[in-house]
Amino acid sequence: MVYVLRDEDGRLLRVEYEPFEGMTETLAVESPELESWLTAREEVKSRLTSLKESDLELVRVLEDVVSVLVQKGVIRYTDLPEPARRKLDQRAVTRAEIEGLSGLLGDDEHQLI
Repeated sequence: MVYVLRDEDGRLLRVEYEPFEGMTETLAVESPELESWLTAREEVKSRLTSLKESDLELVRVLEDVVSVLVQKGVIRYTDLPEPARRKLDQRAVTRAEIEGLSGLLGDDEHQLI
């Protein structure tokens, strides 16, 4: 048996193995509803993880886009807001430091940047 909290529409919001404050009822562990909820929860976690990973990749793409726009004279670096310039500068310095250190590690680790 698990302890659950439902919203006003009867949807599961929280499931625990121990009673908790605010719980609204109990549910059998073998319940198809619980199985469905757990499966959906894992799917959401998986997709969020994938999205976070792609966010990290997209940050690098955006850095490259800004660099190209500045190089081609489409925008000036100083047109960017100060917080954006600081973040881009910090990342550029960190990448340069990593590149310098990665030369000590060998070619495989160099591809991390």
